[in-house]
Amino acid sequence: MPALANHAFVKMNGIGNEIVVVDMRRDGAPIRADEARAAATPGGAPYDQLMALYPPRAPGTDAFVRIYNNDGSEAGACGNGMRCVADIVSRESGKATLTFETTAGVLNCWKGSDGLFTVDMGVPRFKWNEIPLSEEFRDTRAIELQIGPIDKPVLHSPSVVSMGNPHAIFWVDDVNAYDLAKFGPLLENHPIFPERANITLAQIASRDAIVIRTWERGAGLTKACGSAACAAAVAAARLRRTERKVRVTLPGGELTIEWRTSDDHVLMTGPVEVEYEGRFDPALFAQAGVA
Repeated sequence: MPALANHAFVKMNGIGNEIVVVDMRRDGAPIRADEARAAATPGGAPYDQLMALYPPRAPGTDAFVRIYNNDGSEAGACGNGMRCVADIVSRESGKATLTFETTAGVLNCWKGSDGLFTVDMGVPRFKWNEIPLSEEFRDTRAIELQIGPIDKPVLHSPSVVSMGNPHAIFWVDDVNAYDLAKFGPLLENHPIFPERANITLAQIASRDAIVIRTWERGAGLTKACGSAACAAAVAAARLRRTERKVRVTLPGGELTIEWRTSDDHVLMTGPVEVEYEGRFDPALFAQAGVA
């Protein structure tokens, strides 16, 4: 029987980033890609990311978290999803400070006096082979990549960075002036990105404010992508277009991102919301051909 059949879930969102959380700490059953895809269909609980909690593997952590995109692929990072997980485990345990392990590493989360959760997303990576890219670029603040005619490209020269997953940030004057649903899939799957990439349009509003829209790798257009907000903030600071602490506005809401000077860690702060709880109908997986 599929691991998710008749399994309880919590539907949440982080500023519109649709998140489903399942607690697998008791049975520890692995979730297959076809199950994750079936769970995201209209008959299940449509999501951008599925956050699966497993028993902790590393000493001092509260859980091991596997992250699935709605196409069944796994992600190394999801900042909005981690805030949702932190909210659930904090209410369950009474702890205001939590530590989780993901495939991208160990993340610390804590609840502020304002009730908002902050996730330490770790240190950004800039080397071409760490992002990764399929060819060498010494300066990843702007790489040679464009969409459209050579003499008049529609989008060009993105900044690239890894926040546990690969990101490309295209700087534009108006994030709403482009058909991201058209360009997103082409850029996500461009040969320069061997592991695909999250594609973000970013607009500098002021020295402490950025506006973004993101085509999320494995999920498509999203109201919010926390790691993309972090990537855009870091990339803007590297180009000296903003300060190291900014407000990032996404279609679903706002996040505060700080690229801390003391250790280069990126901190993401924002709200979460519980929408509803439910159970996955076993028939959902049978209809999808999941054995």
